Amino acid sequence: MKIVEWHKIHEILNLLFRWFHIIAGITWIGQTYLFNWMERTLPVEIDPDAGENVSGQLWMVHGGGFYLVEKQTKPRIMPRTLHWFKWESALTWISGMFLLIVVYYMGGLMLESGSEMSELTASLIGTGVLIFGYGAYHLLWNSPLGTNEIVGSIISFILIIVLFVGLDLLFSSRAAMMHIGAAFGTIMTANVWMTILPAQRKMIASVENNESPDMFLAARAKRCSKHNTYMSVPLILIMISSHFPVTTYGNTYNWLILGGFILLGGLAAKWMRG
Repeated sequence: MKIVEWHKIHEILNLLFRWFHIIAGITWIGQTYLFNWMERTLPVEIDPDAGENVSGQLWMVHGGGFYLVEKQTKPRIMPRTLHWFKWESALTWISGMFLLIVVYYMGGLMLESGSEMSELTASLIGTGVLIFGYGAYHLLWNSPLGTNEIVGSIISFILIIVLFVGLDLLFSSRAAMMHIGAAFGTIMTANVWMTILPAQRKMIASVENNESPDMFLAARAKRCSKHNTYMSVPLILIMISSHFPVTTYGNTYNWLILGGFILLGGLAAKWMRG
C-alpha cells in the first residue's frame, strides 16, 4: 500500500475513533455524574409516607417534564424492566483502545527519535501498563490501606507520579502522559464491569430470593463509582494535553504538571459531585 494512501486511511480512522470516543465518553461520564449527584441529594428530603425501604427521594424538572426519583434500599417488587447503564463505559473504552492503537501503536508516537526500543516492544509495555494499573488499583483499594480514603488516595497519587516518571524514561513524553490517561480509563471501565455490575446482580438475586441484600457490596460499588468521577476530570485534561505540548508533557516539570492535573481534576470533581 502506498504511503500516501495509508496516511489518508490513518487520518480517517483517527478522526472516526476520536469522534466516537468523545460521544461515548459524554454519555458515560454524564450518567456517572448524574447518579453520583443524586446519591448525595436523594436523602435530603423524604416523604414521611414513603415507607421504611425508601432511603431517598428527589424531584427534578427537565425538558418540560417533572420527574420523581426514589431510591429503595430493598425494592418492594422487582420491576418488569430494569434499566442498566453499562455499554456506555464499554464503548468508551473500546473506542479509546482503538484510538490508542491507531495514534500511538501504529502512528509512530510511542518513542522519541533515536530510541533503541522497537515500536512493538513499546506497544507491549504500554498494554502491560494498563493491565498492571488496574491490578495495582484493585489490590490497593481492597487491602487494609484502602479502608482509609485519605491514605489510599495519597498512595494512589504517589504511584501514579512514579509510574509516569518511569514511562517518561521509556516512551516519548506524550505517550507516557497518554498512557496514564489510558490507565485511568481502563480502571474506570473495569470498575463498572468487574465490581459495580457483579455487585448489582448479586443484590438483585438476593431481593428475588426474598433475602436482605449485602450492603457491603453496595458500599464497594458506590466507592468505585465515586472513584470513577474523580478520575474522569484528570483523564479529560490528559486527553487534551497533546494540544499543549510546551505546557504539559513537553514541560521540564511534566510530572508536576500531571500531579496538578490530578489535584485540580479532583477538586473539580468534588465540586460537580456536590
